[in-house]
Amino acid sequence: MSAISEKTITALIECPKGYNQKFDYEPETQRFRLSKILPAGLVFPFDFGMIPGTKGEDGDPLDIIVISESGTFLGCLIDCRVIGALKAEQTERNGDTVRNDRFIGIPEVSQLFSAITTLAELPEAILSQLEAFFKNYNEQAGKEFKVTARLTAGQAAKLLA
Repeated sequence: MSAISEKTITALIECPKGYNQKFDYEPETQRFRLSKILPAGLVFPFDFGMIPGTKGEDGDPLDIIVISESGTFLGCLIDCRVIGALKAEQTERNGDTVRNDRFIGIPEVSQLFSAITTLAELPEAILSQLEAFFKNYNEQAGKEFKVTARLTAGQAAKLLA
């Protein structure tokens, strides 16, 4: 399966909106494994997953958060247009720092966000809350997450290419 085309990418949802569980897809078994339960009150603000067929600096597929009016389900495939990315550094518990960007996508079938084509068109509150979520999410795991830049749709597309 090709994860990237000229106009859209396919996201595989590992953590649905509103869930407090983190699941990891295991390609060798083609199943999902529960990897952690988030602290009380911390839930994924939007569907979160990965872009199949890609690989980030951390060795895992590239991460994507899908901004939509509703959540989907574990394992759902969503065709999205990438509107940008949060360029980020993640410091692991052992002190190693790696790039761990978060791409941001809009489902092709979205009605509420259908006119959004770039991060600058999203409300600032959504972006600030996403940055805070990822910071808190990593802190509870003993890691540090720092957004170093907000990338445009064009800059994000270049990273995907």
